[in-house]
Amino acid sequence: MSVDDENITNGNGDQPELESGDLKATIHLSDMYESWFLDYASYVILERAVPEVVDGLKPVQRRILHSMKELDDGRYNKVANVIGHTMKYHPHGDASIGDAMVQLGQKELLIDMQGNWGNILTGDSAAAPRYIEARLSKFALEVLFNTKTTKWKASYDGRNKEPVTLPAKFPLLLAQGGEGIAVGLASKVLPHNFLELIDSSIKILQGKEFEILPDFPTGGLADVSKYNFGLRGGRVRLRAKISQLDKKTLVITEVPFGTTTGSIIDSVIAANDKGKIRIRKIDDNTARNVEILVHLTPGVSPDQTIDALFAFTECEVSISPNTCVVENGKPIFMGVNEILKISTAKTVELLKRELEIRLDELKEQLHFSSLEKIFIEKEIYEGIKKCKTDEEIDKAIIKGFRPYSNLLIRPINEEDIRRLRKIPIERISKFNSVKADLVIKNIISEIEEVRNHLDHLIDFTIEYFRQIRKKYGKGKERKTELRSFDTIEAVKVAAATQKLYVNREEGFAGTGLKKDEFVCDCSDIDDIIVFRENGMFSVVKVAEKVFVGSNIIHIGVFQKNDERTVYNMIYRDGKNGKIMVKRFSVMGVTRDKEYNLTKGTPDSKVLYFTANPNGEAEVVHIELKPKPRIKKISYDFDFSTLEIKGRGSIGNTLSKYAVKKIEQRKEGVSTLASRKIWYDDTVKRLNADERGLLLGDFSGDDKIITFMQSGHYKITSYDLATHFEEDMIMIRKYTSDQIYMAVYQEPESKLYYIKRFLAEGTDRKVDFIGAENGNKLIFVTPDGNPRIEMIFDMKQKTRGAEQEEIMANEFIGLKNYKAKGRRLTTHPVKKINLIESMIPEEPSASPQVISDQPKEKIISKEPKETIVKNPATEPKKNEEEPKDGGDTIQMELPL
Repeated sequence: MSVDDENITNGNGDQPELESGDLKATIHLSDMYESWFLDYASYVILERAVPEVVDGLKPVQRRILHSMKELDDGRYNKVANVIGHTMKYHPHGDASIGDAMVQLGQKELLIDMQGNWGNILTGDSAAAPRYIEARLSKFALEVLFNTKTTKWKASYDGRNKEPVTLPAKFPLLLAQGGEGIAVGLASKVLPHNFLELIDSSIKILQGKEFEILPDFPTGGLADVSKYNFGLRGGRVRLRAKISQLDKKTLVITEVPFGTTTGSIIDSVIAANDKGKIRIRKIDDNTARNVEILVHLTPGVSPDQTIDALFAFTECEVSISPNTCVVENGKPIFMGVNEILKISTAKTVELLKRELEIRLDELKEQLHFSSLEKIFIEKEIYEGIKKCKTDEEIDKAIIKGFRPYSNLLIRPINEEDIRRLRKIPIERISKFNSVKADLVIKNIISEIEEVRNHLDHLIDFTIEYFRQIRKKYGKGKERKTELRSFDTIEAVKVAAATQKLYVNREEGFAGTGLKKDEFVCDCSDIDDIIVFRENGMFSVVKVAEKVFVGSNIIHIGVFQKNDERTVYNMIYRDGKNGKIMVKRFSVMGVTRDKEYNLTKGTPDSKVLYFTANPNGEAEVVHIELKPKPRIKKISYDFDFSTLEIKGRGSIGNTLSKYAVKKIEQRKEGVSTLASRKIWYDDTVKRLNADERGLLLGDFSGDDKIITFMQSGHYKITSYDLATHFEEDMIMIRKYTSDQIYMAVYQEPESKLYYIKRFLAEGTDRKVDFIGAENGNKLIFVTPDGNPRIEMIFDMKQKTRGAEQEEIMANEFIGLKNYKAKGRRLTTHPVKKINLIESMIPEEPSASPQVISDQPKEKIISKEPKETIVKNPATEPKKNEEEPKDGGDTIQMELPL
């Protein structure tokens, strides 16, 4: 409602006098709302939610740090006191200040904490502010504060001054991350690694290319392939670090950023209740480090359960960054690379200003030191003895300095005269000219140093960053492992907690038909494939009860793009047509759509049908109905003579005559070729898509062997869902007669041992060097006959040759993997060079070796192994060249 004073008149038509509080103009509520809303939105964006690009802080964080600086005396302060002091600058309640301070402290960068500040791993909250204490960290004091370069503004009530921004000489926003929800926009900046930010800033100053990627305080695994520089539309996938403790237990040791042990446990329990996974119980043993034990039910695959945890629980989460910052009083979306460039440029600017201020201060020191020296040495103070007024004294001092004006940096001013007049008599009487010259010399030297820094400002800034890295970089190594994640299909990893039943005559199938025929176990997200007697088939989703058509001849769980499952079928084309036979696979289909496997002739009928999960082809016996002029009424047919085609093929003619009976004569044997398996080191998984290193052809009971840096080996199947240990250093196809050679060190004696052994075929994790006793693996190789070159430490070995070479197969025989092996030498060893041989390994278990084949052919038949390089045993540059044309692996050994 509005009032227009132009329409209010008295009886004479004159404008009446308005009382106090009356409206004098039209007020439109829509205009008021528009201006108020914009004011409120701008306030929330600039003063509460979005960080400033210059110092990377929100206003409440900046005020907390400024208050801590004012209270700083080197000792801890109660957080409650800091909160109260901050309220002089922050126009909000103590709760918001306290929460912001706890979040700032949990980042463990700017605040040195004492007491219970909560736990980001478990989600436990901090103790009350009156029970916990804090002070600024040494890092914060060095990079965040300088009153001489700080711009100030009045606080909200005008009683105090607060910094506009802090003079931060470090990319705090990228190191800490930040998140805030404003009006009309939100900001989410992910944290990055402290050391990598410093290295990237140096690269910016050197004009080199750089890349910064997120690093989270909770650790875990991260796929940053779609990070998109932190801009809108990007996505980061995070996973918990899960390993297999034993066959029945999984252990979660690191959690994704943004989750807690409690939320992960709740999501695992929820997934178990929904039937997505099958676990017996879950224990939380988290203390300083995360440790969640997931106990599996008997018969459940640990590898499949790990994938299911990623698919159905908070063990895998996605974060969408949205880097929004305030620059020059406006919210702007920009990438993390641009933010780092701005921060680096700001650091250069701040360092320049600090150097210029320091230069001016040194010049003033030099000026006054020169004044004082001349004033005392030339006894200018004698001229003021007869002066009676201040004006006479000033004139006498100025007159006394006239002969020496050429020795001064600048003319004398009133402040100089005032300071000279305050020099005590004792100082004049004890004045030491030599000492004064030394002071002046030191000042001049420092001035030259500062000027040199200004002339080489970029080099000075690079050295500044390096010193920051050296002083505060310890313990700030990357916690999150960067890795490319494979795509986990939920259908393939969901636990089969449901049972599928079918009523073949009525045509119903589902998990609720418990009185009917049991088919198989399945999950509630599976698809089922149904074949009917009339030659039709369809794929439907598992349900409690669903109609799939009458006269069902086969039903099972459908696996999309399954190339190895082959269906063998014999059908009659029409009522009296030919008998057709076909072998086919079903790849991609549309759910709930009917497909015809016959020619489509009415009254066609399936006479024989089998589903073969590994492409088996059986032999069937055919009996024809007796008919004149039929010479042979029974014969065998082998399905392996047919080519496997698509579901749309009509098949081959089996007979022109009617069939009386078909029965299986011989069980089928797989007709599929062996499967080629690759190992992709990027995602650390097996695949059949030709990604990574070829391990070989696999079929039947073939196995894979992996060696770990811990001194263990493990033999597993070639299932593509297999997970591998984090410290795996070698993977290859397992053969029982393969000889391996290993060198390891005993921790107490510091002696090195060598052993040659066969890997025993077991499904448990095997310790082959005595790792439980603390023995350290130096290297392991599948070459059973290498040459080993030992280079001794001649500082401790005073006699004998500097190096020695041995043949492994001559030095030690083939032993059991449990054997200790043989000591290499008693002398202190500096380095071991492993020179791989070109001699084929001797047979161990099977004497019938392919000895009549060329050596090169024997060697080339073996698939190459993948060696995941270990920094501790990595060869260095400029080492000795290999001898005799062999391949040399050089190892730097701990002394």
